[in-house]
Amino acid sequence: MLINKFFIKLNIYYIQKNKKIDMKLTLEQAQKAVEAGIKKSKELNLKMNIAVVDAGANLMAFNRMEGAWLGSIDIAIKKAKTSRYFDMDTGEIGKLSQPGKSFFSIEHSNNGLITFPGGVTIEHDGEVIGAIGVSGSSVENDHQVASAAKKAIS
Repeated sequence: MLINKFFIKLNIYYIQKNKKIDMKLTLEQAQKAVEAGIKKSKELNLKMNIAVVDAGANLMAFNRMEGAWLGSIDIAIKKAKTSRYFDMDTGEIGKLSQPGKSFFSIEHSNNGLITFPGGVTIEHDGEVIGAIGVSGSSVENDHQVASAAKKAIS
């Protein structure tokens, strides 16, 4: 009986020590990222669309700043989804999708991907738990705002 209790305690200790806790992106984090993106956009005097998706590439939070381009709504969402689908920033996918590169024409898959900067992954302990997509200005500004949104929750 004493030996059984010892092994039970040992097993519980081992399970607790080695148990992987799956981190999920929370709504609070997604909203905080959007708020940080809005703040950065205002600092740069820009009007942006900001999207946050979870690990399954499902939209969790979105904001269209007043006056932001309507055509950029879809682009922001697709940047976030593209980043999550491939677990890398969209600017990196863009480099790989040029003629002669391994991902050439990939933007035509998955009902349309966006392969220029403005989509960034969100990680926790080396695991991608979501992504942020921003659109409404130059790709450099889009990436800068997306990076600021990511930094707010990293």
